[in-house]
Order: sequence, then structure tokens, then C-alpha cells
Amino acid sequence: MLTTNKMFYIIKKDLSSLEDLLYETVESPVELITDIGRHLISSGGKRIRPALYILATKSSDNVDKNYSMPLAMAIEMIHTASLVHDDVLDNAATRRGSATANAKWGNNIAVLTGDYLFAKAFAAIAKNDYGPRISELLASIVCDLSEGEILQNHFGYSIPEDFDVYYDRIAKKTANFIAVSCELGAIVAKQPEENIKALREYGYCIGMAFQIVDDILDLTSSSKKIGKPAGNDILQGVITLPVIYAYKHSSNAEELKNIIENRQMTHEDLTRAIDIVKQSDGIEFAKTKVTEFLNRAHAIIPNDIPESVHKSFDAIADFIGKRDY
Repeated sequence: MLTTNKMFYIIKKDLSSLEDLLYETVESPVELITDIGRHLISSGGKRIRPALYILATKSSDNVDKNYSMPLAMAIEMIHTASLVHDDVLDNAATRRGSATANAKWGNNIAVLTGDYLFAKAFAAIAKNDYGPRISELLASIVCDLSEGEILQNHFGYSIPEDFDVYYDRIAKKTANFIAVSCELGAIVAKQPEENIKALREYGYCIGMAFQIVDDILDLTSSSKKIGKPAGNDILQGVITLPVIYAYKHSSNAEELKNIIENRQMTHEDLTRAIDIVKQSDGIEFAKTKVTEFLNRAHAIIPNDIPESVHKSFDAIADFIGKRDY
């Protein structure tokens, strides 16, 4: 997991407590639900959203762990639930190298499990009385995730004419959630509004960079490293930044478009599409955008938070730019 990296050392004990709380949360009188929940938690994941939230809570010294941790759990439950639903929509067989819930138990049970996890998250929020601001932020994230998935599915297998369409989609599907995770931690820490806004912007920037790096790795890494088949985005009709750039600049743009729009593309078609993208400098262009977002993230970290927390936020931004999984 990304959170095993030393940049999260100052919240190591909190992350261990989070794991225990996640397993506790998925326990159910219905044995099947417990089995599915344990499978989803044990499949791992980077835990980046709750980790950033917890790190942001460390911007103050007086945050009660018993108050802050249920919200960390809720953040991860919402993320996990959204992935369960995504896997059903994508008919995915594996995630993070493990079988998906839909592959093991079927689509119907997987969808209902996702609903169950959403309910568990919001039950924790209601029980701990975090107030309307936090509830509204979490609800906005579920709306964004749903909107992003709807747009991705509706406009799949077609290349957007504008980069901004892509940026809007990945904000809804990834960056806004990471932004809100940082924002929530700052709110719980009772930081001044200026710092709350700054940490939200930091989260947004590393979230955008994080997703673009994912899109690059989908084209350049092995399926063993990233836990899903290489080129899977193109195969699923998900059009990413390097592909859009290639369509705009490659002399083989029409060939690429024809491959993308073919829902029955062969392995040879996929290989050819990846080659066109790589030859167009689409990968290099996407890397420059990662750098731009990460530079913005570094610049906006508040200077009046504890030095150890500031250094961790800096280290996270550095790591995102270098990660290969």
C-alpha cells in the first residue's frame, strides 16, 4: 500500500487503527455480507484518502482520535463502495490483483454490497454528529462520483475534443474526493478557513496528478504492477489525457479514432492504439501536466502547520510524481 511509505510515518498508528475499524465496520449478522466485506478490506488499496484526512487532522494538536477516526473509516467505506459499483459497470474481474466482488458473488450481490457500505459510512457520520458541513461535503462527493461515472459510461469509446472535458471528469471521479478528504481533516482540526481552503486545493492538485499518473501507468506499466490488464482504459472505452493528445497531434489520428470507437477491438487493435499514443508524445505531455499540478500542490501547503505534517504533505506530492504502481 502507498500508505506503508515513510511519508505516512507520523500517522502509522492511526492507519493501523483504521484497518481494525474497517474490519469491525463490515461485520454483519449476515455471514455472507461479512465475508464480502472482509474480502474487500483484505484486498488492500492505497488508503490514500483517509490517510490524507488523518494527516490533515494532525495540523492541530488537540484532535480527539475517538472523534476523528470514524470519519476516516467513512471516507474509505465510500471509496470502496464506489469501486464495487465501478467494477460492476466495467464487468471487471480483478482489482488490485484480487477477484472483484462481482466476479466472486455476481453483479446483484455486488451492487447491494456497495449500497451497504455507503449506508455504513453515513451511519457513522450520523452517530458521531459531525454536523451539516461535513455531511454535505461527503454527500457532494457521492454525487460527484456518480456524475463522473455516468459521464464516463455515456461518452465512452469517443474522444473528447477538449482537454477540459477530461479534466472535469477526473475531478469528479478522483480529485474532488481527495480534495474533500484533506478539507475534512482541516475542518476537524479546526484550522482557519484560509488553511482549510489551501489544504482542499492541495488535495485537488495531487488528486489530478494522481489520476493522470494512473492513466500513464495504464499505458506503460505491466498488469502485474498495476493490478489490472495493461491498456485496460482503452479497452473499456475510457479516454485519457495521453490518448486525447495523440488524437490532436498524431498523423495516425483517424486510425486511433477508429480503434477507440470499435467496441469489439482485438488485442492487436489495442496494441496498435497504445503504439500510436506513445509515438505521439502523449505520455510526455501527460507527465508535464503531472508536474504542473504537483508544483501547485507544493506551493499551497500552509506554512503555519507543524513542520512534520508539512514535510509529509511535501513527500506525498513528490511520491505521486514518481510512483510506478
